[in-house]
Amino acid sequence: MPRAYRRRGADPPLRDPGGHHGVPMEGYYWRIAHRASGRVVVALCGVLSGHAGSGGLVAASGSPDARVRAIVAPAVTTDARRLALDAGVIRGTADALHVRLEDAAVEAAFSDRRLWPHALGGLGVAHLLPGLGQYWHPVLLGARVTGWARLGDEHIDLDGASAYIEKNWGPAFPERWWWGQALEVGGDDACVAFAGGLLRAGPITTAATGLVVRVEDRVIRMVPPGAVVRAAADGRVWRLRAIGPRTTIDVLAEPGVDPPAHLPVPAPRDGGGVGEVHQHLRGRLRVRVRRGRRVIFDGVSELTGLEFGEVA
Repeated sequence: MPRAYRRRGADPPLRDPGGHHGVPMEGYYWRIAHRASGRVVVALCGVLSGHAGSGGLVAASGSPDARVRAIVAPAVTTDARRLALDAGVIRGTADALHVRLEDAAVEAAFSDRRLWPHALGGLGVAHLLPGLGQYWHPVLLGARVTGWARLGDEHIDLDGASAYIEKNWGPAFPERWWWGQALEVGGDDACVAFAGGLLRAGPITTAATGLVVRVEDRVIRMVPPGAVVRAAADGRVWRLRAIGPRTTIDVLAEPGVDPPAHLPVPAPRDGGGVGEVHQHLRGRLRVRVRRGRRVIFDGVSELTGLEFGEVA
């Protein structure tokens, strides 16, 4: 029963949502931001599961040129107990990332990790429900990086950077989605991550968004039904307001001047095809957290990842 339950996307309490579920599509995503140099490096693997096993769509990119290196990996090994995968050109866990893809390479280790602290994942009680169209979970909300990256002829020192890792999974991407992530917001030990999209349940279509803010050791998760989260995004601006019993969070973000990275998107509903989404690697985000009328955090990040996607 637990295996069949997870194959429909759900996770019981205390089970790590970062582990592989066996649904048609699972996305693994690593993001490294170096505030001192202003550099960002991202790597991902979209795992497609079927009767013939699991294959992967692997990509890597970085600022400022945002050139994407991508390949289809014919076989991917994953772990149902924790976030871990090996697709040959990419090997990654919550502890380290190794990439060798065309003229790009990453060797990074993560320490002082801020792992997800709650019994349920990023979507809260929604993780208990099997059969949803999409699930999302921030695995690592910050860590100190040691290592390096190479993008083309350029060598990038990643020592002192910060790292973020997340998972998303489900039958397919929603028809429309919005996403953002920022590390070291305001120069502090703070992290912001949000994800939302249009979800269908029979004839009903609704918009749902989850927002997570970490300030030092405190992680605030704002998701329905415990909070009302309103989001408006169109690829030029991202606005969120999350209202909980005692806390209100406002987020305003916009892309920077760099060209976006054209990241590949697996499309299992179309027979395993590949689309793409424009992800801005260095946008600007401001977040303000209020407890009642008192502002308890107010910070800005200029190294924010921002995404707005639509499936034709």
